[in-house]
Amino acid sequence: MPDKASEKSKMSVAVFCQSALRDEIAPPSLGSVKKRIGKAAARLGWSFTRTRDVWYADPKISIRGDELRRVEDVSGIIYQARQEIRKNDDAIARAEALLGSQDPHLLGEIVAALLQMVGIQNRTGA
Repeated sequence: MPDKASEKSKMSVAVFCQSALRDEIAPPSLGSVKKRIGKAAARLGWSFTRTRDVWYADPKISIRGDELRRVEDVSGIIYQARQEIRKNDDAIARAEALLGSQDPHLLGEIVAALLQMVGIQNRTGA
Protein backbone atom coordinates (compact mmCIF):
# COMPACT_ATOMS: atom_id res chain seq x y z
CA MET A 1 0.00 0.00 0.00
CA PRO A 2 1.33 3.46 -0.74
CA ASP A 3 2.24 5.64 2.20
CA LYS A 4 -0.22 8.47 2.66
CA ALA A 5 0.10 11.31 5.13
CA SER A 6 -2.76 11.67 7.56
CA GLU A 7 -5.06 14.46 6.49
CA LYS A 8 -5.51 15.97 9.93
CA SER A 9 -2.17 16.79 11.51
CA LYS A 10 -3.72 17.82 14.84
CA MET A 11 -5.72 14.64 15.48
CA SER A 12 -5.00 12.57 18.56
CA VAL A 13 -3.41 9.14 18.26
CA ALA A 14 -6.68 7.47 19.29
CA VAL A 15 -8.70 9.38 16.68
CA PHE A 16 -6.05 8.67 14.04
CA CYS A 17 -6.19 4.93 14.81
CA GLN A 18 -9.99 4.96 14.87
CA SER A 19 -10.08 6.61 11.47
CA ALA A 20 -7.49 4.22 10.03
CA LEU A 21 -9.45 1.21 11.31
CA ARG A 22 -12.79 2.43 9.98
CA ASP A 23 -11.61 3.79 6.62
CA GLU A 24 -8.59 1.73 5.56
CA ILE A 25 -8.15 -1.45 7.58
CA ALA A 26 -11.82 -2.47 7.75
CA PRO A 27 -13.83 -0.27 5.36
CA PRO A 28 -17.65 -0.27 5.25
CA SER A 29 -17.63 -2.59 2.22
CA LEU A 30 -16.77 -5.49 4.57
CA GLY A 31 -20.26 -5.48 6.10
CA SER A 32 -21.52 -4.96 9.62
CA VAL A 33 -19.52 -3.15 12.27
CA LYS A 34 -19.03 -6.42 14.18
CA LYS A 35 -17.54 -8.07 11.07
CA ARG A 36 -15.38 -5.04 10.38
CA ILE A 37 -14.00 -5.01 13.95
CA GLY A 38 -13.27 -8.74 13.68
CA LYS A 39 -11.49 -8.26 10.35
CA ALA A 40 -9.47 -5.35 11.75
CA ALA A 41 -8.52 -7.42 14.82
CA ALA A 42 -7.31 -10.23 12.58
CA ARG A 43 -5.29 -7.90 10.33
CA LEU A 44 -3.68 -6.14 13.29
CA GLY A 45 -3.16 -9.25 15.44
CA TRP A 46 -5.11 -7.66 18.29
CA SER A 47 -7.94 -9.04 20.42
CA PHE A 48 -11.51 -8.23 19.42
CA THR A 49 -11.94 -6.25 22.65
CA ARG A 50 -8.81 -4.15 22.11
CA THR A 51 -9.80 -3.47 18.53
CA ARG A 52 -13.34 -2.52 19.57
CA ASP A 53 -11.97 -0.05 22.15
CA VAL A 54 -9.82 1.61 19.48
CA TRP A 55 -12.70 1.45 16.96
CA TYR A 56 -14.83 3.56 19.28
CA ALA A 57 -11.84 5.66 20.50
CA ASP A 58 -12.61 4.80 24.12
CA PRO A 59 -11.22 7.72 26.17
CA LYS A 60 -9.69 5.24 28.66
CA ILE A 61 -7.37 3.63 26.11
CA SER A 62 -3.76 4.45 25.45
CA ILE A 63 -2.14 3.56 22.14
CA ARG A 64 1.41 2.26 22.56
CA GLY A 65 4.11 3.05 20.03
CA ASP A 66 4.22 -0.48 18.64
CA GLU A 67 0.43 -0.43 18.18
CA LEU A 68 0.59 2.88 16.33
CA ARG A 69 3.33 1.51 14.05
CA ARG A 70 1.19 -1.57 13.36
CA VAL A 71 -1.80 0.61 12.41
CA GLU A 72 0.45 2.69 10.16
CA ASP A 73 1.90 -0.43 8.51
CA VAL A 74 -1.44 -2.13 7.89
CA SER A 75 -3.35 0.99 6.81
CA GLY A 76 -0.58 2.60 4.76
CA ILE A 77 -1.27 5.93 6.48
CA ILE A 78 1.41 7.73 8.47
CA TYR A 79 0.43 9.60 11.62
CA GLN A 80 1.41 13.19 10.80
CA ALA A 81 3.10 13.99 14.12
CA ARG A 82 5.36 10.93 13.79
CA GLN A 83 6.18 11.87 10.22
CA GLU A 84 7.29 15.35 11.34
CA ILE A 85 9.45 13.90 14.12
CA ARG A 86 11.09 11.49 11.66
CA LYS A 87 11.77 14.38 9.27
CA ASN A 88 13.31 16.48 12.05
CA ASP A 89 15.41 13.57 13.32
CA ASP A 90 16.68 12.94 9.77
CA ALA A 91 17.66 16.61 9.39
CA ILE A 92 19.51 16.53 12.71
CA ALA A 93 21.32 13.32 11.75
CA ARG A 94 22.42 14.88 8.44
CA ALA A 95 23.65 18.00 10.24
CA GLU A 96 25.59 15.88 12.73
CA ALA A 97 27.15 13.89 9.88
CA LEU A 98 28.20 17.09 8.11
CA LEU A 99 29.76 18.53 11.24
CA GLY A 100 31.54 15.37 12.26
CA SER A 101 32.68 15.00 15.83
CA GLN A 102 35.33 17.72 15.83
CA ASP A 103 34.04 19.64 18.84
CA PRO A 104 31.37 17.91 20.97
CA HIS A 105 30.38 21.17 22.70
CA LEU A 106 29.93 22.99 19.38
CA LEU A 107 28.02 20.03 17.97
CA GLY A 108 25.69 20.07 20.99
CA GLU A 109 25.06 23.78 20.59
CA ILE A 110 24.27 23.41 16.89
CA VAL A 111 21.92 20.49 17.52
CA ALA A 112 20.16 22.47 20.27
CA ALA A 113 19.78 25.43 17.88
CA LEU A 114 18.35 23.16 15.17
CA LEU A 115 15.88 21.66 17.62
CA GLN A 116 14.81 25.09 18.80
CA MET A 117 14.46 26.24 15.20
CA VAL A 118 12.08 23.39 14.34
CA GLY A 119 10.13 24.03 17.52
CA ILE A 120 10.79 20.90 19.56
CA GLN A 121 12.53 20.42 22.86
CA ASN A 122 16.03 19.02 22.89
CA ARG A 123 15.40 15.39 23.79
CA THR A 124 19.11 14.52 23.84
CA GLY A 125 19.85 16.72 26.85
CA ALA A 126 22.63 18.54 24.99
